[in-house]
Amino acid sequence: MTSDVHSSLEAILETGAVRTVFQPVFDLSGPDPAVHLLESLTRGPEGTNLEPAGVLFEYARRKGGEARLDRLCVKTAFASVPALPPGVRVSVNVHASTLERDLDFASFLVEGATASGLSPARVVVEIVEHAPSWDGPRFRKALDTLTASGVKIALDDIGLGQSNYRMILETRPHYFKLDRFLVEGCHEDAGRKAVLDSIVRLARAFGSSVIAEGPGCEGDIAAVREIGVDLVQGFILARPAPAAAASRFFDA
Repeated sequence: MTSDVHSSLEAILETGAVRTVFQPVFDLSGPDPAVHLLESLTRGPEGTNLEPAGVLFEYARRKGGEARLDRLCVKTAFASVPALPPGVRVSVNVHASTLERDLDFASFLVEGATASGLSPARVVVEIVEHAPSWDGPRFRKALDTLTASGVKIALDDIGLGQSNYRMILETRPHYFKLDRFLVEGCHEDAGRKAVLDSIVRLARAFGSSVIAEGPGCEGDIAAVREIGVDLVQGFILARPAPAAAASRFFDA
């Protein structure tokens, strides 16, 4: 990277130099896999050090730019919606700190979805967080604005980091997304299966659905289904693809 981190981030924010790919969450409860939703995933400028999402968002976090980057990512994802199959649910990732600090973000998201032709009822906001830096009342107000518009809430990385009991109580998510750390290898790890089973039972008490992320093999998929998880997402099922190629997920 030839320029400093701040300049690189500013250039991305000013020019909108991010792209969106989509990865399906499959419902495996029927005789054939069916797409339940498409998660929008952001990639930075191609061929640069900031292309991987993890690197891009870590830089943004260090510079206090999560909210501005989240706005750009949501805007870019919604711009791809017309190329997606009609009627699909779409999820977007948003930092908890963005909902707390950017007081207009919830309205921005709902308006952006509607302008793209996507009903808010077909939008899932996945809450991600890397530090406990949110204010309860403002965070909950943003969630109330989203859910009042029909948006569903998912809590990402359940079982890891800041996706803890406080976040579960704050968000009351419609979806619990099980972290890959717990899912991968669970078919041969009784401890992992016990933890997964406890989270699934907790989700049921909240009336929430559960998504298992990152199974490493067919055995992991069989294991999570055995404990009652039918929604599964991972490279073993489908790799992320641009919107124009997303129809293949529905044909598979």
